[in-house]
Amino acid sequence: MVNRKIELLAPAGDLEKLKFACIYGADAVYIGGQIFGLRASAKNFSIEDMEEGIKFAHERGKKVYVTINIIPHNEDLKELPEYLKKLSELNIDAVILSDPGTLMYVKKYAGDLEIHLSTQANNTNYMSANFWYEQGVKRIVMARELSFGEIKEIRENVPDDLELEGFIHGAMCISYSGRCLLSNYMAGRDANRGECAHPCRWNYYIVEEKRPGEYIPVVEDEKGTYFFNSKDLCMIKHIPEVINSGINSLKIEGRMKSIYYVANTVRVYRKAIDEYMKAPENYNFDSKWLEELKKVSHRKFTTGFYLNKPTEEDQLYASSSYIREYDFIGIVLEYDENTGMALIEQRNRIFKGDNIEVIGPSYEGFNQNIEIILDEKDKEIDVAPHAQQKIKIRMDRPVDKYYILRKKREDD
Repeated sequence: MVNRKIELLAPAGDLEKLKFACIYGADAVYIGGQIFGLRASAKNFSIEDMEEGIKFAHERGKKVYVTINIIPHNEDLKELPEYLKKLSELNIDAVILSDPGTLMYVKKYAGDLEIHLSTQANNTNYMSANFWYEQGVKRIVMARELSFGEIKEIRENVPDDLELEGFIHGAMCISYSGRCLLSNYMAGRDANRGECAHPCRWNYYIVEEKRPGEYIPVVEDEKGTYFFNSKDLCMIKHIPEVINSGINSLKIEGRMKSIYYVANTVRVYRKAIDEYMKAPENYNFDSKWLEELKKVSHRKFTTGFYLNKPTEEDQLYASSSYIREYDFIGIVLEYDENTGMALIEQRNRIFKGDNIEVIGPSYEGFNQNIEIILDEKDKEIDVAPHAQQKIKIRMDRPVDKYYILRKKREDD
């Protein structure tokens, strides 16, 4: 029997994603401000959005962690003290950092903040974990390059109140726990300061020294090859092993992903974790959970380093494209129990006659055909083609705000 709380930690690239993550079952979310986070391309949070998001989360018993995990240069440090003071006033639950200098600044300017050590710090052993614990770190976000056996050994050799966090789902980095120089070299964008251009997903050829301009595919494929392109991490089949290895917080990657990705991934892992925690001795993996995860845009899946070191089978050499079998078509804004009509905000084209799937935080969803679509003036229409158009649809079953509509993609 697991005698500790297991946290499901979700990404939130903006305020809307934070709300969906909380509603769909995350225990905590991690967010980035507009500076000092490692996702410069995400919308990220203004101070005002942070205030609203923290209030929303705390009202529902959820926690909010803020990333300040860039590897800073001298110039980055100039804004840090004032930013930390603002964070300290926001009642956030922790900051996630990777740099010793940043940690010193947190202690000096925001000493009340709980500190989590980012995976960027490459923590791979218990002595390093104990060192950070002595500096005041409450949680270690472990390097992705650890096996279950190594994690168990760390857990056995660190204080009980030092929490361990590990990734369970999402994109993998070709570099060691995200410390990548390739983006800086190839595109002049520093991955360690939040501007990664993802050159690991690019297509590469070999050029022989004495034959410049003659591009040779590395494999016998006219497309070339994707040297560094990893499959996505997915540990849904191994929830018992993850929990029993000693991990306290199970982390989903994806601050730049859609609200549909966040909501659906959270609801599936929430279901699996709850089923295991309810009765570990009777737990059985449900293959439908994996099928649900595949209904979100994804690459092929891998278990990363947890079971053994990755091999060529954990790389994708032919393409960096995502597998996308379903379209996210709308979210429910309101529902009228008397008429059965739902106000929908469209996210992809919706047609009268479409067969759709409806999902909500309770995990179980349902299918239905769309028999009628009304525009904002209650005029019947055949298609909703405009981005974020407001429409009304009659639902076969009661729904609620934050429910999501999706449909299977037709073959091109």
